[in-house]
Amino acid sequence: MSEASLTPSSKKVLMIITGGIAAYKTIELTRALVREGLQVRCVLTAEAAHFVTPLTLQSLTGEKVYTDLFSLTDEQEMGHIALSRWADIIVVCPATAHIMARAAHGLADDLASTLLLVHLKRTPVILAPAMNVAMWHNPSTQRNLLTLQQDGYHIIEPEEGEMACHEYGVGRLASLERIHNAIRSTLQQEEGDILNETLLRSLPAPLRILITAGPTHEPIDPIRFISNHSSGQQGYTLAKAFHDLGQQVILVSGPTALHPPPQVEVIDVETALEMHEACMEVLPVDIAIMAAAVSDWRVQFVPDQKMKKSQHQGPLQLTLIQNPDILAEIAQHSQYRPKLVIGFAAETENIEDNALQKLKKKKCDWIIANDVSASTGIMGGEENQLQVFTTHSKEGWSQKKWPRMKKQLLASYLAQSILEYYNNLL
Repeated sequence: MSEASLTPSSKKVLMIITGGIAAYKTIELTRALVREGLQVRCVLTAEAAHFVTPLTLQSLTGEKVYTDLFSLTDEQEMGHIALSRWADIIVVCPATAHIMARAAHGLADDLASTLLLVHLKRTPVILAPAMNVAMWHNPSTQRNLLTLQQDGYHIIEPEEGEMACHEYGVGRLASLERIHNAIRSTLQQEEGDILNETLLRSLPAPLRILITAGPTHEPIDPIRFISNHSSGQQGYTLAKAFHDLGQQVILVSGPTALHPPPQVEVIDVETALEMHEACMEVLPVDIAIMAAAVSDWRVQFVPDQKMKKSQHQGPLQLTLIQNPDILAEIAQHSQYRPKLVIGFAAETENIEDNALQKLKKKKCDWIIANDVSASTGIMGGEENQLQVFTTHSKEGWSQKKWPRMKKQLLASYLAQSILEYYNNLL
């Protein structure tokens, strides 16, 4: 497997920006998509250029911004057709009543409308309408909306609120979070439908995959414990991603506030000792992914009753002893060592050095490292940024840094990369 395949595939988004006041909001949306590792090209209508400049969008995307249908440079090889077919997804944001009408009736009198007419049926198109409340409720707009839905366009309907014209009603552009999530989920669905058909057919079906997630709680007394800030989100999203790909997942979870993915076998544990026991009982598996933030130490002597402050004058002294190294034990198991063992390394400094040291010491196949310094907001947050270190390469190990993105999307890319990697080991 090539090193490039260890990173998220660079999905291509064609953003068509039309001439509504909400066009300015696409700047932040474009920034978020690029930050997620997506390749974005922008098409700007003449009207939209009154609100957003090509230079701004080009600076954000690092790509040329397209404005003219009859550009000699772009059209020497029918550039409008190539541009439409370059995209994995087309997003019209904001979608004015005018562009919706032209798309519904098959008109093609500028670059934006022509792109919508020549796009391949397999390329999903998302429209995020934004307009005055009267325009939205106008019967002609509603007829066009119905036609577009019947033609297969994905519509993110506008929200209710105050307009730029100071009127109130339905017509405000949907929140950027809703639009972003729609783009993400549509790409995931398309990728899930296409990317792994051949891969999944070539794998033993299904693989048995062990995933650990969440923190552990190490008791100090019956009501107090030592723990960390792990939310378990990355492990849970990985479990769902593998299950969605048809694999048999066993999720060993420390205490979290998350709902387990439906139809995934979950073993709930509290302490590192309980997690260790559960993991050993689950073996043998094909793949083990140790995403849990397991406490390195536990209190040696835990009293049966709650400790009272009045019973301890001055500092409280606790004797800590090391917990079992679950990752190392599984990676070095003499009888049931999985074919692929993956560990996580949550670090606050010297990420590469610490990850490589862990990779060699634990004798696992991958270490997925991330910076969990307080300033990153990753530990317990919605996003993650990973560096993947793997031992199976000509140089002995390889490293690839992934862009920061939502943990849900990251899990989807990661699951696909792991299965592809596993397939190449067969």
